Parts: sequence; structure tokens; C-alpha cells
Amino acid sequence: MTTRRRILTGFAMLIALAAPLPVLAADEKLSVVATTGMIADTARRIGGDLADVRALMGPGVDPHAYRQTRTDIVAMARADLVLWNGLFLEAQMEDVLGDLTRHTNVRAVAEALPKLKLVAHDDYANRFDPHVWMDPALWHDVAIDIRDAMTAAAPKNAAVFEVNTKALLTEITALSDYATRVLASVPEEARVLVTAHDAFNYFGRAYGFEVIGIQGISTESEAGLNRITALVDTLVKRNIQSVFVESSVSDRSIRALIEGTAARGHEVRIGGELYSDAMGAPGTYEGTYIGMIDHNVTVIASGLGGIVPDRGMSGKLGFGS
Repeated sequence: MTTRRRILTGFAMLIALAAPLPVLAADEKLSVVATTGMIADTARRIGGDLADVRALMGPGVDPHAYRQTRTDIVAMARADLVLWNGLFLEAQMEDVLGDLTRHTNVRAVAEALPKLKLVAHDDYANRFDPHVWMDPALWHDVAIDIRDAMTAAAPKNAAVFEVNTKALLTEITALSDYATRVLASVPEEARVLVTAHDAFNYFGRAYGFEVIGIQGISTESEAGLNRITALVDTLVKRNIQSVFVESSVSDRSIRALIEGTAARGHEVRIGGELYSDAMGAPGTYEGTYIGMIDHNVTVIASGLGGIVPDRGMSGKLGFGS
């Protein structure tokens, strides 16, 4: 038996021993485990006081590389509902999540989106970009699927979940409107977003920005010397002056780009730090889905020469313009 198979067999046994499919008591909160912070925050908004939601991945954690712990497995196996993104975002957890479906209520929320709305992977057939939260219009639909999953798990709470979801969707729509308005102030020739990896394709499609990721859709792919050299040529030739780092991805490749352009006599600055695969710190505005996207939109617009309001959409961001 290979080492990988032994590990997966051990995880399967742990899942089976942790708990059978849970039955929710009449006065008990819905227990939800979510892989990413974006999913967890959305589930908290929908569940309100009637749900206990735990996120496996915190600020600065890269979901492409995250490997579940034994504690994670036990928590998921004992939950009433497990929510994950899918579309191969949680690449290292796919086997365990597959095993969980035999014992636990599991939902891949991004996979509920119609394939026509997804960005196809450049290198793999029938694979799609998983970063759907970058377009609030898509996340609007994901929130509805999360509501449906939570309602199916706790139908007695359906009315509360519906009210909470409507309030959240109103905020998501306002966020989308804000993004459209602010990003339109960026000069057309400056609408090029250079980041560490391809997490912003849905953003670019929604708001008319060309997106250049140094690494591919997954952070597991390393940017080689040829890729860096080609991007240096692009930045110099097109006079691109700002690039952006990401909170959950090493800035090594971005620094290499800046050094490469400097050697060619072209100055490139860091336009700001963006939240790509993880949100900000818990308890902060940026530690919510709305705050995360508000931050990104405001930083990108400001860094590329647009006009932004002080402290973002509703004055809650932790910095000034």
C-alpha cells in the first residue's frame, strides 16, 4: 500500500469513527464548517444567531496548498453541513472531502454556478477558474446556494435564513455597483492588473480589466525565469507602472518583476496589497466578504489612477485614500 493510500485510508477511518450523519435537535444551532473565510462569512451572515460557523482557513492561508489536519477532519465529520468552494480550489483536500460525502452533508458551492458563467482553465479541459468570489455578481448566486444548503440542513430556520440572505444580497448588489462606478474612473490605458497569480480573472471580466498573473490559477505553479523575463518585457513595452502583491501569496515573484524592470530603466511600484484567496483579520471590516472586495476595488482603482472615496465604499476601510 502506498503512503498516500495509507494516509487516505486513515482519514477515511477517522471520518467514519468521528460521527454518523448528525440529526439537528429542535433547539440546536446549525453546525457549519466552511473551508475558506469567504464561504464562512457568507454562511454566518445567512445563519445569524441560528448557526455556528467555523472556517478552516484563516487570513493569509493559501487554499490551493492547504492540507487538512486531524482536528479539521473531526470537525467536518461532526458538522451538520460542510461547505467548500470546489472547482479544484481546495486541491489538497479533494480526496478527504469526497470521503466525507458518504457520512456528512457536503456542498461545493461554486460548482452550483452554470458552466457558462465560469472561466475555463487555459491548460486543462473541463476545469474552471475557482476564484468566483472576485465578481460580486457571481457571489450573489453562490450566497443563494449557501442559503439553500443551510435551509435543507435546518428547514425549521428557513424564514430567518431567507430574511438574512435578502439583506446580504442587497449589500452585495451595492458592492457591485460601487465597484463598477469606481473602477470606471481608472483611465482605460491603465486598466491592466498585474498580480502574483491568476486570482482576478472574474474581476477582470466583470470590470473590463486585463489581468496578468505571474503564476497560474493555482499557486502551486512556480513562475520560471522565462515567464519573469517575458513579463518584464511586457511591463517595459506597455509602460505599466503599478503591480500588486497578495496577502496569501509570497511576493517573491513580484519583487523579481520590479527588479527586472529596474534593470531595464523602468520604474514599477507596488500599488498595494490585495486579498486574493483569503480575507483580512477576524473582527475587522476587511475580514468580511464585503470588506475584502471593497478593499480590493478601492486599492486597485487608487493604485491605477482612479478616483476613490476616502476609506472605501462606506468609510469602513482601515486606510485613507
